[in-house]
Amino acid sequence: MGLPGHRRTSSDKRRRAAQHGLKASAATTCPKCGKTIRPHRACAFCGTYRGRQVLNVAKRTTRATRKNKK
Repeated sequence: MGLPGHRRTSSDKRRRAAQHGLKASAATTCPKCGKTIRPHRACAFCGTYRGRQVLNVAKRTTRATRKNKK
């Protein structure tokens, strides 16, 4: 039967309990396509961020399908 290795200090208990106070990150909607996205990130569906195109979504999807076929 195992024995306890070390005593749990009060700071260890408080550090573990602090994780219960975390809040879920807020989700916003993409103004162009209306999909739900995380804040301050480019939309993975249409590739826009703050009203301009930053990702080439067509290129990414063809690359992903080519990779999945192998």
